[in-house]
This record gives sequence, C-alpha cells and structure tokens, in this order.
Amino acid sequence: MASIYTSNYTTSAYSIPENFVPDADLNKAVWQDAPKLKLEHFRKPKSYIPRIDTQVAIVYTPSHFYLAYWCKYFEINHFKSENLDVEFWQLWDKDVVEVFINPFPGQINTYFEFEVAPNNQWIDLAINLDNEPVLDVNWDSGFTHATRIYTKTWVCEMSIPVKSMGVKQIDPGMNWRINFYRCDGIGNVEQRRLLAWSPTLGNSFHIPQRFGTINFQK
Repeated sequence: MASIYTSNYTTSAYSIPENFVPDADLNKAVWQDAPKLKLEHFRKPKSYIPRIDTQVAIVYTPSHFYLAYWCKYFEINHFKSENLDVEFWQLWDKDVVEVFINPFPGQINTYFEFEVAPNNQWIDLAINLDNEPVLDVNWDSGFTHATRIYTKTWVCEMSIPVKSMGVKQIDPGMNWRINFYRCDGIGNVEQRRLLAWSPTLGNSFHIPQRFGTINFQK
C-alpha cells in the first residue's frame, strides 16, 4: 500500500539520561551533540531566508520530548500581554516557533500543536481535521518552555510530557510524524516569512501529509 505521507524528510532523536526544566540556556551540554535541522521556506524546498536562519534540535527521555530553537531575526513582533499563565489565542499571527507532533502516524488527521513566542507566550492545541471545530482549545498538555532574546537571535526551549499525547513512554525504535515551523514578520500569509522543516507546498502549515518522520534512537 502506498504511503499516505508525501514527505521524505527524516530525522532522529537521541535519548538523554534525565529530565530537566527548560531555561533557554542552549549552551548546556545536552544540546551540543544533538543534530540540528534547518527550516526552509514553507512552500519551496531548499529555499532558505538567511536573515532569519532557523534551526531546531530534539532530544528525549522516556517521559519527555525536548526541543531547542535558534532563530535569527532583524525585528521582533509579538503580542504585548505579560500574562504567561494562560495560553494566548492566535499566537501564530505574530512571531512564533511551532511543532506539530503525530505519535500515531496511522491516524493522519490527528496531531498536537505547540507554539511559543519570543516573550514566552504560548499555546497548545489538540487537532483533529475530521472534527468541527478541528481545534480543541481546552486540551492542556502541561508542556513547559523558556525563551531568551539576544542581539539578532532569539532562542526557545520546550519540554513536552508525552503522556499528554496518549503515549505511555517513548521507546527506541518508535517512528512518529512531525513538522517544525516558524512564523516571522508582519502582514498576511503572502507577506510574512513562514518556515517549515518539511515544506508543506501549500498555503497552510496544517497539511499532515507533509509531516516528516522522526525515529527515536537510544
């Protein structure tokens, strides 16, 4: 049977000995040997925007999935609310990094979305494209995150408890579907700088057929 997925992008995540709390210090040892993925123009494979060069790395423990983002910028554009205790609706309309995760690739239209802005505002959503509405805004993953803004670069670190996604634990050999994104700039979809690891080839990030594969190694 032909695959329902059309992306050949693949990556690996490697295990680390213990859990940690994100603090956005990406110089810590855990990230030094983690392979970095580079994000491209979301519609155009192998098309990069150097002034907003964006990279992401992944590691894991059995109970948590960790991400680190490095984001070059020439302007910062985020909402002004300082309340970080509650999620911020439509965070994606300004600068943000995102990850869409599908731990059960056979269910192509169901996945989980996590977003963090440069000032550490956040939102998490459960997605089911077969439902109406497709977004479950009441779902709460309990993920933690931290950001830091430097001159010309902002960084983000996330920790996602896998039980929130219906996974008992991550075991080596598992294969999930995943995509990583960044929204940058002001304006509509044609004017903003939108990046993806596996380009979606369309006008939306929500094209699960274009999710790449992540394999969990020891």
